[in-house]
Amino acid sequence: MEKIGVLIVSYGAREVAMADALLRSKKYQVELYIADKQCNPFNAEKATKHKVIPNLDINEICKFAQENKDKLDFVMVGSEKPIIEGIRDLIEKQTGIPVICPTKEYAIEESKVAQRVLFEEIAPEANPRFQVFHPADFKGKDVQKAVYKWLDELDNQTVVKPDKPALGKGVGVWGDHFANREQLFEHFMSNFKYGSVIIEEKIDGEESSCMGFCDGKHFIPLPDTRDYKRAFDDDRGPNTGGMGSYKDVVDWLPFLTAAEREQELALVNKVFKSWKAKISDGTALRGVPLYLAFMHTGKGIKILEINSRPGDPEIMNLLPIIKDDFVDVCLKMAQGNLRGVALEKSATVLTYKVPADYGCYAETFPGKVDKAAVNSPVDLTKAQALTKKFGDKIRIYPGSMELRAGKNYALKSRAIGILGIGNSIEEARQISQEGAKAVSGGELWNRTDVASKQHIAKSIRHMEQLRHKS
Repeated sequence: MEKIGVLIVSYGAREVAMADALLRSKKYQVELYIADKQCNPFNAEKATKHKVIPNLDINEICKFAQENKDKLDFVMVGSEKPIIEGIRDLIEKQTGIPVICPTKEYAIEESKVAQRVLFEEIAPEANPRFQVFHPADFKGKDVQKAVYKWLDELDNQTVVKPDKPALGKGVGVWGDHFANREQLFEHFMSNFKYGSVIIEEKIDGEESSCMGFCDGKHFIPLPDTRDYKRAFDDDRGPNTGGMGSYKDVVDWLPFLTAAEREQELALVNKVFKSWKAKISDGTALRGVPLYLAFMHTGKGIKILEINSRPGDPEIMNLLPIIKDDFVDVCLKMAQGNLRGVALEKSATVLTYKVPADYGCYAETFPGKVDKAAVNSPVDLTKAQALTKKFGDKIRIYPGSMELRAGKNYALKSRAIGILGIGNSIEEARQISQEGAKAVSGGELWNRTDVASKQHIAKSIRHMEQLRHKS
């Protein structure tokens, strides 16, 4: 077997799933060189060389790549922070090793303003109504008056977004995060002090995610996925990074039609072709340059946001069911000749187990958390042993987890992703939930209704109502 060396820049479970997909190659002997945010137990066990770089500093990662330059065929990056900071530009310039992610200039998720401007030019019909508030435009002017005037036009039904990621209090939604204008304006100002803020109309609909692999010239859309942002069952509690996700056997979701999937693909291709036409570098969009969040309204599709990296958790629903050798897929992306990706006709469900302070669980349900057990080791033995029962239909992906003195400890974010694969969503869900129950220690918890029949039926009814209204 041919040896292939891959450097993975690892943030959590998403990159563990990438590593797992590469290691399952039947054509190549894969050697992993992993630059890790923490000592992830999967990475520590599987990597040929494993280096912990807590802040994922791109200069330190580049040094690691340089030290192993002769062994590496390509680099994979999943997390947005290194991509936005220009990790590809740096490594390719310093080492010549191809990096599978977009260049710094086209890390579009760095600016929500740039996204809205791009969509207004390429696909204005898919853009929600929006207004950008730049601090420089309001020196000596009453920004509250301008904000309230815009709220009047949208009847308060709005979403407040900071231009840059990870600043201020992030995205806030009318009816979810604030119930009156005073709360909204307080949220607005918490972001406005850092930079530009967008206030856009709140769209009623059902959400889907669509991403795809790209070699810079060709964009290969992958099947739709649906993630669960709210912390608790029945979509209650604060928004999170995603508590789980699912994919159906077919390429579209149960609450959508085949025709609505085609509308999605037409919009994706329109965005990609128009964006690519503006770029002189034919490799700049390599990787997953478009990870689009759509809102289906019954009378057309709106684009909620765009990311320039694989979705977490949604990419985990897709990697295990790629029929092609994933090493070949990556090599074709790096070489500029990716023309298609074959996937199994399977359903997948991903459930995240998270620590007690994630999603404010301990605050929301006081008394239900055993504080003494919060910092106890997490035991994955029983969950991993379920491969004897389910075979390849279950995958255990450690995420925000650290190996210390031979034991696993959960950190502050999403600790473990448990994926089930089945011939139906319900079969995949049962496997995922059984895996989640088998994880013990650390006072971890999870949503129990990810991809449940009840939740999906609710989405189906909602879409039927929206189509009827249109």
